Amino acid sequence: MPSLSSLEKPDDVHKLLRKDGADDCLSCRVVGSGAFFGLAAYSYFSGMSQLERNQQTLLQKKTLFGMKSRKAGVIGISLGLAYLGLWRAIK
Repeated sequence: MPSLSSLEKPDDVHKLLRKDGADDCLSCRVVGSGAFFGLAAYSYFSGMSQLERNQQTLLQKKTLFGMKSRKAGVIGISLGLAYLGLWRAIK
């Protein structure tokens, strides 16, 4: 049973994170990064196809957001997910 003084002293966060990072296996990284890359591709292709399909109705509505900003949003989300996949593969 730990003593009361050892429970009052917090653990070093950097030491805990370093210790936790060693448990990440190669297959976990491959599956995790593959999932993010797959989500990025799905987000891009499905978002662009929906924008092309609904282009006429979106242009007729005269909203604040045009086609360029909507495409930029789809590309931004896809790039963010691809970055997460790359980060997951490296870290």
